[in-house]
Amino acid sequence: MHVTEVKVDVRYAETDQMGVVYHANYLVWFEIGRTNLIKELGFDYAEMEKGGIVSPVLDANISFKKPLHFGEEALIRTWIDSYDGFRSVYGYEILNPEGEIAVTGQTHHICVDKETFRPIRFKKHFPDWHEAYEKEKRQID
Repeated sequence: MHVTEVKVDVRYAETDQMGVVYHANYLVWFEIGRTNLIKELGFDYAEMEKGGIVSPVLDANISFKKPLHFGEEALIRTWIDSYDGFRSVYGYEILNPEGEIAVTGQTHHICVDKETFRPIRFKKHFPDWHEAYEKEKRQID
């Protein structure tokens, strides 16, 4: 299973009045990890969008374990948690500077036509991408 890792510096603007990362910012960090994973697997999300296909989030789950603070460095770990040819589920862990899990989560996605928002057949439109995700799925099972 391919796991991508991206480091992010916690910026002051990402913290709340309590001095910890504001919860909604983790979704932005999930997206950083997800787009990096797609890139490492050899694909380009921006090119997919230029072709009129987008991949909206259907569901997001986040579990907060430990706070992250301004000035710290977070490590975002991302992988494909499951894939059924239609829905992609990405898994995430965000670690604090001590290597402890600060946040875990998942996001669920499908691909749709940008104009109609109708689901598309991923295998038909992106056969190489589909095969790469199938390969990741086999490694999970």
